[in-house]
Amino acid sequence: MRERVLGPDHPDCAQSLNNLAALCNEKKQYDKAEELYERALDIRRRALAPDHPSLAYTVKHLAILYKKMGKLDKAVPLYELAVEIRQKSFGPKHPSVATALVNLAVLYSQMKKHIEALPLYERALKIYEDSLGRMHPRVGETLKNLAVLR
Repeated sequence: MRERVLGPDHPDCAQSLNNLAALCNEKKQYDKAEELYERALDIRRRALAPDHPSLAYTVKHLAILYKKMGKLDKAVPLYELAVEIRQKSFGPKHPSVATALVNLAVLYSQMKKHIEALPLYERALKIYEDSLGRMHPRVGETLKNLAVLR
């Protein structure tokens, strides 16, 4: 319906595609979800600024799907892009950046790339401590991840 009314390249269509992709993901229809997320990402890349938070949203969800599908090499550049977009959108010391760093570090850890994961966890920890305080649960989770890595 949105495609007919707004045109296939409208950002609102990308949101509908994201929603459909999430539904397919829940139903374990991963190939269909991948196709829908990729279409949404294509629309958002053309329609939005390169640092727009909605672009990061689609990038992150496609990366999560790739990770779930075992396509880790396809997930890495998307997680890296999510970090980059969040840094541009929110600044380098925002908790959202730390969360994106942790997501990438977890992926590297799963790929046994511990040398790449370590500085990401350390940077995320510093951001969480500075922005949320040392007693915040995310600080504890990141410390745990660091301990497991070391």
